[in-house]
Amino acid sequence: MPEIARLIEGSDCFELDFLEREATPEPAMKLGIRLYLAELSLLDTISVLYRLGAERCRTTVHNRVQKADLQPRDGANPAHVAVDETVIQLNNERFWLYAAVGSDTNRLLHVKLSPTRNQAITEMFLAELCEKHLVGDTLFLVDSAPWLQAALHRHGLDYRYEKHGNRNSVECVFRELKRRTNQFSNCFSHAESNTVENWLQAFAFAWNQLI
Repeated sequence: MPEIARLIEGSDCFELDFLEREATPEPAMKLGIRLYLAELSLLDTISVLYRLGAERCRTTVHNRVQKADLQPRDGANPAHVAVDETVIQLNNERFWLYAAVGSDTNRLLHVKLSPTRNQAITEMFLAELCEKHLVGDTLFLVDSAPWLQAALHRHGLDYRYEKHGNRNSVECVFRELKRRTNQFSNCFSHAESNTVENWLQAFAFAWNQLI
């Protein structure tokens, strides 16, 4: 697939310093992480690695993704950012995934998972976004959610209500996330919230490599 090919090409953009005494060659480990984040299920990923002579189980690949601590890079200076949230099913509970996307580049700038949706959580998400990126002069594109507009006002950030247009960038990311998690029946089962958030950060990293 073109998406997998593009993700593999940039194999040097993350390090595996967290691994010690690993029998699998580093290129094969990076390939396994990238294949899983780009498209393949854990089962399909280990099938590819097996054909390359690196026999590993699904748990090993999953743990590598967790330990790699992949996340979007800091320091972006976007002109426009679309902010929104969507529901993520974790076991039998609903969590809220907050996401900020640079609408001019479609790159994911920050994601956060929360068991609730309110102004306080939104303000925390925006505070983390401000720490990571240069958004003091950014125009935020938002929907009609009052807690989001109030949180932006509290942080002194400029925003504009936009129903469609450039705000579609964040909806595009959410659609791809939902498509990707169809392999989990749109539900993260038998996982802790911090494990799921790590996977979402890694997904954001992989998404940005494909843009």
